[in-house]
Amino acid sequence: MTFKNKAKGARCENELYDILVKGGYRCIRCAGSGTKEESNADLIAGNKNRKFCIEVKSSKKTDKYITKKQIEEFMIFADLFGLEPVIAVKFNRQGWFFLSPRELEDSGKNWKVSLKIAQEKGKRFSQFF
Repeated sequence: MTFKNKAKGARCENELYDILVKGGYRCIRCAGSGTKEESNADLIAGNKNRKFCIEVKSSKKTDKYITKKQIEEFMIFADLFGLEPVIAVKFNRQGWFFLSPRELEDSGKNWKVSLKIAQEKGKRFSQFF
């Protein structure tokens, strides 16, 4: 991952962090997410009723690919801590969509979230949280 991509990813994580906090959730951004083996989530958020483990993605294109290994480790992490796993994806000029990892498409060696699937199966912030 290039520095530019890391910076964009960090901006998106911070943006979603702010949205969650304004929405009444307590939230932490996981340091080193995506760069260290042990960091399997980007954000952890919760309130009295629900707790989430969130993987944050963004894309200029209509498809975003995530390695199967990354999703597997993310799911293990969420299960270990008793958190609800969420894929948060932001498509340029389309905004945020929130999906369960079960809604990702199998594309062979990767999982894929397409804009079409996000629009059909994903939820907006107020619908999901």
